[in-house]
Amino acid sequence: MILRIFILLSFFNSLPMLAHKSPANIEEPVLSVTSHKTTIGGKPIAYTATTGYMTLKDEYKKTKANMFFVYYKKDAVTDPSSRPVTFVFNGGPGSPAMWLHMGMLGPKRPALTDFGMPLGEPPYKMLDNEYSWLDETDLIFIDPVMTGYSLPVDGVDKKEFLGYVEDIDSVGEFIHRAITKFERWSSPKFLAGESYGTTRAAGLAEHLQSTYGMYLNGVVLISSVLNWETLRQTKGNDLPVIAFLPSFSAIAWYHKKAGTEYTTLKPFLVEVEKFALGEYALALLKGDQLTEVEKQSITEKLSSFTGLSKEYIKQTNLRVNSSRFVKELLRSDGKTVGRLDGRFTGSDYDDAGERSEFDPSDAKITGPFVMAINDYIRRDLKFYEDNPYVTGGKTSPWNYNNVQNTFLNVAESLRYAMHQNHSLKVHITSGYYDLATPYFATDYTVNHMFLDEDLRNNITQSYYEAGHMSYINRSSMIAMKKEIKTFYKSAY
Repeated sequence: MILRIFILLSFFNSLPMLAHKSPANIEEPVLSVTSHKTTIGGKPIAYTATTGYMTLKDEYKKTKANMFFVYYKKDAVTDPSSRPVTFVFNGGPGSPAMWLHMGMLGPKRPALTDFGMPLGEPPYKMLDNEYSWLDETDLIFIDPVMTGYSLPVDGVDKKEFLGYVEDIDSVGEFIHRAITKFERWSSPKFLAGESYGTTRAAGLAEHLQSTYGMYLNGVVLISSVLNWETLRQTKGNDLPVIAFLPSFSAIAWYHKKAGTEYTTLKPFLVEVEKFALGEYALALLKGDQLTEVEKQSITEKLSSFTGLSKEYIKQTNLRVNSSRFVKELLRSDGKTVGRLDGRFTGSDYDDAGERSEFDPSDAKITGPFVMAINDYIRRDLKFYEDNPYVTGGKTSPWNYNNVQNTFLNVAESLRYAMHQNHSLKVHITSGYYDLATPYFATDYTVNHMFLDEDLRNNITQSYYEAGHMSYINRSSMIAMKKEIKTFYKSAY
């Protein structure tokens, strides 16, 4: 009898332990931790890389997704308040952090020419990155769910992560968990995003502040899109027509199709920008009220600024679409120009099409970057995963239900965060030859944030004679790193 009571008591005493081992409390994934040394700006840096998955959990503490990340931490730093940490992600939506990780911010980069072309033939090579941001900040590269190695767990629908609100929630949860796990609450905190990653970063600045009470020191927006009205080239929305014009002109100047009287780009763009905001904007507002004389004047100026024929411009109703421009500019030469970077050229099956078959700038640089990230994760970071590293195309459809019948505009989220946190600094970089996120659209957005006057200097901008990934151009990368060093020094 006594033995039976003992057994029963032992059983009931063991129940909490059994509950603790239930599927609702899955153990954290094992991480790969490796030690490294590099040289940045002529100075040696020793650092530790932590690679693996961070689990995201629901309100019942049950794992819903595993997000892949790489965390670089400078060695011999005992006081976390003395060293900033920056969370980094790319855009798409649907792109992993590969581009910023291997392009400029991380300790390695693919070997490219000064122009930005692959250096040599496949399978390409990697170099130590002397322009990495590791001398300024620790770095945590994040692959959102359905990018890189990041996936929902079995039984969880990927739709829970694919949308503006869903993405902000999941990436925000990751950042909160990482700050806590790695004991970085006392560190200065930054975000760095590229393309749609700038949309995410602006949304996160407000979300982290309002949801977790996490106030940031700085946000870096690389090739920015905050107000999507400036990009959506739909009938009835003439704002993108104005916003894209200076980038058309820059690319036309580069290929010697317009502005040939100018030996440098910027003076030409000053003239184009003045026309875009003045005479051209007024003409577009007039619509069918535009007289024939006015229409002829606008046609002639657009032709001189873009290198496109007057006949073609008339056929577009004075509204040139970027997907048509990349095909039309060099049509007579049998070439197309890049959307991500208008310096690049390619060729199609024939020259009669309305749009190009592919983006030659994307085609040229994808191979070296994909090789680099896959080789680097395994050989240098010692992290092994059988699943393919997803570089795009797995996040459709993306949910914009939060902005039905309107345009997503996260510039307001950023303004709200800055008005509450007067210490928040923002730096925006733009490439003149970028037709994905044109620089003039970014300028328009910044000029319409209506920040308090004493906060306007909290936003700084820099411009480069390159494209969407300006850092693939060596001179732009050098100039950008200089700007970033200044920005970090100003932000904490």
